Amino acid sequence: MTIGTLRQAPHRILDWALPYWTRGEAGRETPAELFRVLYLGWLAAFVLKVLGASWDVSWHFRWLRDDLAPPHLLNTVGTVIAVGLTIVHWYTGYGVDRLASRLIVWGTGVFLIAIPLDLINHRVNGLDITAWSPSHALLFIGSGLMIAGVTRGWWLGAPRGDARVERRRTVVLAALFAFFLENLHFPAQQQEYGVLEIASWDRGEPYAEPSLLEFAANQLGRAVDREMIVKFSLPVPDLLYPLWAGVAGMLVLVIARLMIGRAWTATAIAAAYVAYRALVWPLFVGMGFPASAIPFFFVLGGLFIDLAFLACGPLGDSLLARLVRPVLGAALVTGGIYGGLALQKELLAAPPYPTDSWAMAGGLLAAAWIGAEILTRMYRLRDGDRDQETGARVSATATP
Repeated sequence: MTIGTLRQAPHRILDWALPYWTRGEAGRETPAELFRVLYLGWLAAFVLKVLGASWDVSWHFRWLRDDLAPPHLLNTVGTVIAVGLTIVHWYTGYGVDRLASRLIVWGTGVFLIAIPLDLINHRVNGLDITAWSPSHALLFIGSGLMIAGVTRGWWLGAPRGDARVERRRTVVLAALFAFFLENLHFPAQQQEYGVLEIASWDRGEPYAEPSLLEFAANQLGRAVDREMIVKFSLPVPDLLYPLWAGVAGMLVLVIARLMIGRAWTATAIAAAYVAYRALVWPLFVGMGFPASAIPFFFVLGGLFIDLAFLACGPLGDSLLARLVRPVLGAALVTGGIYGGLALQKELLAAPPYPTDSWAMAGGLLAAAWIGAEILTRMYRLRDGDRDQETGARVSATATP
């Protein structure tokens, strides 16, 4: 590629994109080429945001906060892409229906509002001791709405066709659910990093730099000692971790299995998330950042979700199946989660959790699973036919 070609590239992109820049209502006919570019853009934005966020949580267990830290800058690039795509969907109406557009716009808006609120929070209160703070919650909620809108847009608008086309549609759907799972589970990394932060202190080699420990100690109003480290590392009740992972996290996998409708969907998404965490673990540790306890037990949870669907397969889509599957599945998944946590705690590392909370987790998961069965069935009945007709009305043409 010559220098002249590189110089012409922006002009060619503009020449291609400008004809599409027309005002339109959500749900308008979307050329196939434009649809692919929009959703490739979303995948790129989410990849950058996830990488930046993963690095950010590791960063904050070692260094004092820095607004212009590299993880923030990486996340910002993804956010800029997301904002640009949001504007395109909102203005042109391409690639989304009305609900998907609203979810994306509201999610992006909440996320952007949360950024200055988080900065103000840090200016007033200093270091955030926990990932579970209100300003952080707004960031997660905004991202969740954004991902939900993009998932709906792809669900309705992705082309249907031969096996290759269907495989691509399924893979992207699974990837979007994996992004949603990562966003939802993200605050629980507080405990996954925290338990190893305490272990590093006990070894006499704390991960956190002295300036961070002194800052946290001043904020907690006590000396730099083990009790302060515990409060800094694990500032939320131990019960929160198994309930969040075993109910909220598993519910995402249940919905993914219901919506995508393919065998081993939950296992694949859980394994992909765990594989991502396992891949970035040595990368961050190699750069001198703290290690985290990877939630390997997620794979067991996803596996037992899929096994529950397989076991209830002979019941079809009957009402009995939609009642038996959640009860059986919740029992299997809860056993897998708590058994996996116990095994992981023994062999590797896991956040502390009350072992007697399994009944609460199982009951909540069963109730949430039943609700998911009802809501996803209503969703598919209402919108399932639309995706057969390409709800976002993707055209076979490549010109506006």
